[in-house]
Amino acid sequence: MGLDEDSLDYHREDPPGKIEISTTKPTNTQRDLSLAYSPGVAAPCRAIRDNPNDAYSYTAKGNLVGVVSDGTAVLGLGDIGAQASKPVMEGKGVLFKRFADIDVFDIELDEENTTEMIRSISAMEPTFGGINLEDIKAPECFEVEEKLREQMDIPVFHDDQHGTAIISGAALLNAADIAGKDLSELEIVFSGAGASAIASARFYVSLGVSRENVTMCDSSGIITETRAENEDVNDFKKEFARDVPEGDLATAMDGADVFVGLSVGGIVDGDMVRRMADDPIIFAMANPDPEIGYEEAKQARDDTVIMATGRSDYPNQVNNVLGFPFIFRGSLDARATEINEEMKVAAAEALADLARQDVPDAVVKAYGDQPLQFGPEYIIPKPLDPRVLFEVAPSVAQAAMDSGAARREIDTAEYVEELEARLGKSREMMRVVLNKAKSEPKRVVLAEGDDEKMIRAAHQLVDQGIAEPILIGDRERIWAIMETLALDFDPEIVDPNEGNLDPYAERLYDLRKRKGITRREAEELIQDGNYLGSVMVEMGDADAMLTGLMHNYPSALKPPLQIVGTAADANYAAGVYMLTFKNRVVFCVDTTVNQDPDEEVLSEVTKHTANLARRFNIEPRAAMLSYSNFGSVDNEGTRKVRRATEMLHDDPEVDFPVDGEMQADTAVVDDILNGTYEFSQLEEAANVLVFPNLEAGNIGYKLLQRLGGAEAIGPMLVGMDKPVHVLQRGDEVKDIVNLASVAVVDAQNEE
Repeated sequence: MGLDEDSLDYHREDPPGKIEISTTKPTNTQRDLSLAYSPGVAAPCRAIRDNPNDAYSYTAKGNLVGVVSDGTAVLGLGDIGAQASKPVMEGKGVLFKRFADIDVFDIELDEENTTEMIRSISAMEPTFGGINLEDIKAPECFEVEEKLREQMDIPVFHDDQHGTAIISGAALLNAADIAGKDLSELEIVFSGAGASAIASARFYVSLGVSRENVTMCDSSGIITETRAENEDVNDFKKEFARDVPEGDLATAMDGADVFVGLSVGGIVDGDMVRRMADDPIIFAMANPDPEIGYEEAKQARDDTVIMATGRSDYPNQVNNVLGFPFIFRGSLDARATEINEEMKVAAAEALADLARQDVPDAVVKAYGDQPLQFGPEYIIPKPLDPRVLFEVAPSVAQAAMDSGAARREIDTAEYVEELEARLGKSREMMRVVLNKAKSEPKRVVLAEGDDEKMIRAAHQLVDQGIAEPILIGDRERIWAIMETLALDFDPEIVDPNEGNLDPYAERLYDLRKRKGITRREAEELIQDGNYLGSVMVEMGDADAMLTGLMHNYPSALKPPLQIVGTAADANYAAGVYMLTFKNRVVFCVDTTVNQDPDEEVLSEVTKHTANLARRFNIEPRAAMLSYSNFGSVDNEGTRKVRRATEMLHDDPEVDFPVDGEMQADTAVVDDILNGTYEFSQLEEAANVLVFPNLEAGNIGYKLLQRLGGAEAIGPMLVGMDKPVHVLQRGDEVKDIVNLASVAVVDAQNEE
């Protein structure tokens, strides 16, 4: 089956289309309905009548964008009419929601009269927080946007113009830097003189390009002052008419530093590229076929060709999805009256800066594990990089405030946390711990410190002010990896092959000499990063430790258990995963350590996990899980859980609700818990789930993660005397940073 048939099936599958409307408030009772509609809805209506700005407080206006088109210039399809453009506009709504959590109504206007179109769109201002114009042909699109910006007091943004301009502008900033060229001196040639080309040329000037150095070509050749005087050249093209001899695109490209293609495929050849200046920059953005193929352009010269296209199968894709969702997010949240030039420049600069940062493992995996590092093959971020939201939206909001376009002041630090919460509960929860960690960073040993992921994590820990990492590993290898990755920081390195490890070996011997270890064996073992790191933490030369990235879990856990051991008031350690859902967080224990715990282990690890929950600012409610509900089944397995519950009920130190034994659905469903078992000490659904054994715990958390759509943070080791956490093999850099943050907070609590 071809792509067309697959797409038709995708769109026709019930329900047809790609979007729907869902409610955001309860509608289950008569009272709910009376609040949602009559008579309760009268109160917000009166409030908005008295103060129109209250529409942002009482309605969805502040998060609602109208995607408006007449279908006259649909990408790759041309003038297909308003109704035929609806799948594209729905798709645009999907992107708004997926990348920036913005709701959309798509509006397709069957209107040929520009004045009437402007009137219709302007009349919709009470409905929307912003208007995204889409696929309107030039030159009408210029007039439509200009008039609407004059008439409307909300942001109006024609993405076909400004989206390409902003994204390619970010690419231009980085490309010029890599090529060692000054923006003001760049000779830039445009192929195409439509809406996106005009807007891009204007925007490049805003970035610092000299207008006199911009040469624009249409299908008739270079737009010169002579042509502008003697031919029917519209006013928008005249803006970039140059006092130069007439000629074709090949003539214009001779000696140019930059080629920007926004025209048709295949009109540039290798000879034209060879005639450009040294280290040329080529943005061939015609879709689906660029003005010149990626391989052909690269092979045309021996020096560095920095190239971007509009295609996802080549490096440096200029994709508008990097811009409009996040520009609107920042604009809506600042309640901006417009999207002005300062806001667009801020977006481009934020994107350019993000491309210089270390790329998360999840993004690398999403693009086939291809290397993504700042350079000629990576000058703009990838569309699936979740950090774009946190970089672009705050920059746009700040620019709105600085330029006077904002009607609302935003604390940018708090705003980033709000944005993270939009992308998932796990980010919101980790932000609590990250902020605590940053308040007093601690020394964290990374036992496998010469692994690339550990080094990248160490850089992030330093860059974000979370911890002071200590890398254990081969010094030369660590430096070489840092140089390859262009990581500019100076971490503390402990190389087992150099320096004096005798004090650590002696301490290891003292701790384990009555456990069968000889002095010589201690000297050999201390060369192992897990033993060395454990002793460093035990001796107080470091505050916490992470390991496990390159070892299986039991072997990585063994040295910390032997050296650091459990806390003075603890006999058992346990592994805990925090699982985050859209509106719920649960802690699952034990998922990694105790295979068949008895009642003493179960009761103790429950208390450890309750303390862990409080580090995330969550008040614990613990459920002791079984396949029995309060004695409905009586055997040794259920009695063990029952006895653990009784021990917790009798413990005067337990200051949180806990009950059991109970089935998993009883623990997490309020109606079952309160409807059938009203005697339970749990008045609300549990957020600490204590599994009866390791097998159940491991299976349970993985099912919740994979089938329940939960995000997992962990495993976090509880009950240890000093903060030690064991990663899972294959964990990503963000997992290392998260666990290091937890370890720092653990160390803070130790004090």
